[in-house]
Amino acid sequence: MTASSSVASPAAPNAARPASLRRSVSNTLKGSAGNLVEWFDVYVYSVFAVYFESQFFSPDDKNSTLYVWAIFAATFLMRPIGAWYFGRFADRYGRRLALTVSVSVMAGCSFLIAISPTAEQIGIWAAVLLLIARLVQGFATGGEYGASATYMSEAAIPGRRGFLSSFHYVTLVGGHVLAQATLLAMLLMLDTSQISEWGWRVAFGIGGLAAIVVFWLRRTMDESLESDSIKEAKTGGAQASGSIRELFVNQWRPLLLCFLITAGGTVAFYTYSVNGPKMIQTAFAGDDVIVGTLINLGLLTFLMLLQPIGGWLSDSVGRKSLLVFFGIGGVLYTWYLVTALPQQTSALSAFVILGIGFIILTGYTSINAVVKAELFPTHIRALGVGLGYALANSAFGGTAPLLYQAALKSDQVITFAVYATAIIAVSLVVYVFFLKNKDQNWLDDEAHMRDRISKRG
Repeated sequence: MTASSSVASPAAPNAARPASLRRSVSNTLKGSAGNLVEWFDVYVYSVFAVYFESQFFSPDDKNSTLYVWAIFAATFLMRPIGAWYFGRFADRYGRRLALTVSVSVMAGCSFLIAISPTAEQIGIWAAVLLLIARLVQGFATGGEYGASATYMSEAAIPGRRGFLSSFHYVTLVGGHVLAQATLLAMLLMLDTSQISEWGWRVAFGIGGLAAIVVFWLRRTMDESLESDSIKEAKTGGAQASGSIRELFVNQWRPLLLCFLITAGGTVAFYTYSVNGPKMIQTAFAGDDVIVGTLINLGLLTFLMLLQPIGGWLSDSVGRKSLLVFFGIGGVLYTWYLVTALPQQTSALSAFVILGIGFIILTGYTSINAVVKAELFPTHIRALGVGLGYALANSAFGGTAPLLYQAALKSDQVITFAVYATAIIAVSLVVYVFFLKNKDQNWLDDEAHMRDRISKRG
């Protein structure tokens, strides 16, 4: 099993390549737009949590912050279920339809949170409603990742897959950027009490409205799954397509590899891109709240712009090279970032420390979609990519903000840093010893891969 390849299928005639590239870019942009909106809905929660916390929990409750982040972590429990449901759906009935349904579910939940009553009005049921809405959003997000990562990898032309599929994380990070930009706009126009009272509701409402627009946009995307495969599934054939039994019996090796590739990357992603901005937000609280928000906005924009560079590099030097760069950097740098960043009072030093972390992180994020899509054959790809990611994401990614907050309260931040470093180290071992940098893969040469498997059998 490989996670990388520079071996492309035979080049199209020169006259056909521009048209193919234009379609690929068009589909990438449409797929990216939906991804952007879904992840805006995800990150609005983390960005505005400090402001709506008092609306769902009593201000006198000393554990309210932990409860808010516990709900954030709980949503990740639904991601494997969403990955299974939408992955099977996408492998049998098409990527486009699965993506259209997931963004619709996301929109409904955002509207529900936007109009939710407060704890003062209905007591503990306010928190229950928030939890239910976020659990359903976790279900939709679990489906979004596998289907969108698969779609954008398949829609990209050979030789440009790394670059074009990197826009999966451009828009994922872009959702965080837009959430931070929304907060900054409110801070410039409203006072803190107004944001806490009703401003956060506007942010969730924006996400819901944007998702409705994307619903129509996604209906115009080309389908990347062959029409014959969809027809066969609809008539009761293609039993292996999107089958959980097929995945665990015949595709368990790439599934395990997908899980282990993701583990270190996801704990680093949430440590760097969620905990990191929260560290800066806390350090620059009070009179410097706008300064802290500007630093975070600039840093996340920097991370977003790094993604195409990483994807482009992977098309030249291979996916493994970037993953090893991330793994070594993560092992050496995570402890310093976690312990030093909260102590910074200079905007420049805070920017540099987290900015270096984002450069390291790009070795994983820019290629994480394509590197996993290359592991699986077409009939099981959306399910394999989505479930492998979701399981690791639930275990290590979504819990990182909660574990960090718990470490802060118990003065065990160094323990958290060691934990995050250890998970990245495990993935580094996988990158070094179990991946090949240049080899045939399921995306670019499925016939060769099937022939290779049959010879082994």
